[in-house]
Amino acid sequence: MVKIPLKFSFLCLLASMLLESCTSKKSELVWDKNLYRIGSQSSPRATDLNEDGILDIVIGAGKNEYQYSQQGILALDGKTGDILWEQEAADQVYGSATFYDITGDGVQDVFIGGRSPELKAINGKTGEVIWTYQYQYEEDPVLQYARFNFQNSVLAPDQNQDGLPDLLIVNSGNSKAAPYTEENRFPGVLMLIDIKTGHILAADTMPDGKESYMPPLCFEQPDSKDPLIIFGTGGETIEGKLYMAKLSDLLDQQLSRATVLASEEGHGFIAPPVVADINQDRYLDIVAISHSSTVFAIDGKNQDLLWQQHIQNTESSNSFAVGYFTDDEVPDFFTFVSEGQWPHSTGSIQIMLDGSNGRVVYMDSMGCTGFSSPVVYDLNRDGQDEAILSINEFDCAVGFAGKAPSVMENKLIAIDFSKGSVNTIDQSPGFKNIFSTPWIGDLDEDGYLDIIYCQYYHRGDLLLFLGMRIRRISTPIRVRDAVRWGAYMGSHGNGIF
Repeated sequence: MVKIPLKFSFLCLLASMLLESCTSKKSELVWDKNLYRIGSQSSPRATDLNEDGILDIVIGAGKNEYQYSQQGILALDGKTGDILWEQEAADQVYGSATFYDITGDGVQDVFIGGRSPELKAINGKTGEVIWTYQYQYEEDPVLQYARFNFQNSVLAPDQNQDGLPDLLIVNSGNSKAAPYTEENRFPGVLMLIDIKTGHILAADTMPDGKESYMPPLCFEQPDSKDPLIIFGTGGETIEGKLYMAKLSDLLDQQLSRATVLASEEGHGFIAPPVVADINQDRYLDIVAISHSSTVFAIDGKNQDLLWQQHIQNTESSNSFAVGYFTDDEVPDFFTFVSEGQWPHSTGSIQIMLDGSNGRVVYMDSMGCTGFSSPVVYDLNRDGQDEAILSINEFDCAVGFAGKAPSVMENKLIAIDFSKGSVNTIDQSPGFKNIFSTPWIGDLDEDGYLDIIYCQYYHRGDLLLFLGMRIRRISTPIRVRDAVRWGAYMGSHGNGIF
């Protein structure tokens, strides 16, 4: 395997962000996998599938919307970038993988979903389908609506006493419904699925009858053995609410018992929230951003509002990354929001909020609209985390949906909040990345940080798939502490910090 020096590298993160000498190790492009005629709205996740001691990459993919693809789900060798296995899909698989070993062979199996409705359990070692969701519920009062898109899944504690966790997931979203109208919109369905068989253990519609695009969260608080679930309703142009319920409410098909944590007029809650203890009482608090860029921090103990922030004249479908960006011990929150109004977004604003009070500590305007999320690590060992994110640079005034900017460049950057500096890791003219969140971690256990990120060939509509590439960068940054927020919805994909 040949390691290629990066043409646009951040050799030792431009030397300014590292405390160590750059002489022993450089940033290198380990592999660059090109895939033709497909693209992805999924984000990479990593686990060792071929038992070689190096984490491998799993990502959803596909052709353009409503098109069948033989490469709907991909597993790539983390060492070489070669395809280990692939699975077909009737439509785009835009969810990110959930991992759990249900076959007992010591290798994590893969659970991933997307449009039309695609939801599969795949043997991680062989790539063979274990079970697949089959819509056959036309007469069921609840499941008749579970015929659209599957959002990201999370693991929930075992509810059917088989010794395995269960799968919590939302199905919703009629993509053919027109914006600004309730016509042809149907209630989202929150489902608990037997992870081993794919059988539906429980399901209920959203309490307000709205659609749902938000991946749910599931977690436990110190004083309760009944797990809590967080879910949201509404969309870009349809109002919605943020809810909290007990998992037992779903089992009883009584999501109507759910508590409303926050609501928004004219917009819903799309991006998954995060949970972190921000008032240091040992309870996980809930931090969520609505599509109209209102941020709500909710006390996990009593559901009181801790603080609220609003980023005016923007919209958000981007999840928060959580880290210690300020000089205290309270987790902080970073994301980016879109200027303008969907589907005619005109720019991107990066914001970092102080977790203790919601104050905007950092704000910048780089690139144009995109819907990937940041990842986080203390790159220079100064005790404060930096954020890595993907941005797209083109003529933002051209607009977004349906437009075709002639000049496009994708950049992977790192932001040092303590210095207010921005460093370019990699930049690629002619490429875009609208949806995929990077992955960071120690892929091969050599003690150094690796970066996996995706880029997409650009020509024509920004949302059009014309081919993609996945890149692995080996960095000179030592991994001394666990990477807590190294992927979409965190390193464990569950939104818990």
